[in-house]
Amino acid sequence: MNANVGASGCTDSFVTISGCNIRMLRGGAGAPLLYLHGAGGGGVWLPFLADLARQYDVIAPEHPGFGLSETPDWLDNIQDMGFFYLDLIEQLGLKRLHLVGTSLGGWIAAEIAIRDCTRLQSMTLVAPAGIHVKGVAKGDIFLWSAEQMTRNLFHDPRLAEAALARPVTPADEDAQMKNRFMTARLGWQPRLYDPMLMKWLHRARVPTKIIWGEQDKVIPAAYAAPYAALIPGASVEMIPDCGHLPHIEKKDQLVAAIVAHAEGVRT
Repeated sequence: MNANVGASGCTDSFVTISGCNIRMLRGGAGAPLLYLHGAGGGGVWLPFLADLARQYDVIAPEHPGFGLSETPDWLDNIQDMGFFYLDLIEQLGLKRLHLVGTSLGGWIAAEIAIRDCTRLQSMTLVAPAGIHVKGVAKGDIFLWSAEQMTRNLFHDPRLAEAALARPVTPADEDAQMKNRFMTARLGWQPRLYDPMLMKWLHRARVPTKIIWGEQDKVIPAAYAAPYAALIPGASVEMIPDCGHLPHIEKKDQLVAAIVAHAEGVRT
């Protein structure tokens, strides 16, 4: 595994798991915290990860099929992604792990937890996909234009305008296309949920906190309570004046909530 230390202080490396070479960012020290990114992709050491790295050994892989990570032939569905990350956790020797996932990454985290919680210390799901609530429609991310998607991700329109104003390079466009293709493979039909996950979330026997932006237009906040009801002992924290990306829009509040939950279950 070759690793480069970037200006942010994290290492940027590639590691082979289950025959798939993936990009992995890692920084900080302390108890391990595995962060699973959303459909927009990873590969960026975001400020909220840097904040978490003040207390934890933060591991932020780029999912198979996303960004600079390889797309393995065996990756067909969200269940495969869950098993892949169980292999990663085992290969890296991670124990007493704090698992954090946002959106698609939250769905993957839940798929991990229903299969094997033995190495998990806590789980935090931030606006996770993965279940269906009858009568509560999600935003259709596959039909929105790129501009619609950006505007619908944020509650604060100034953040959306700033995101739309950033220049997009050809490499960015390639990564976005790759990410959208893999997201469609994982969540096209049924839309962004797994009926099997809903049946087995009672097996996620790990202290769990579910965090949601109250103004989420991608997956409405009305999903929070039903999601928590499927996981034994799960609690919910709502973040006001926030859309689908609390890790960007309300960074400090999200970091505080993750740390409070992780520290609250330490033994």
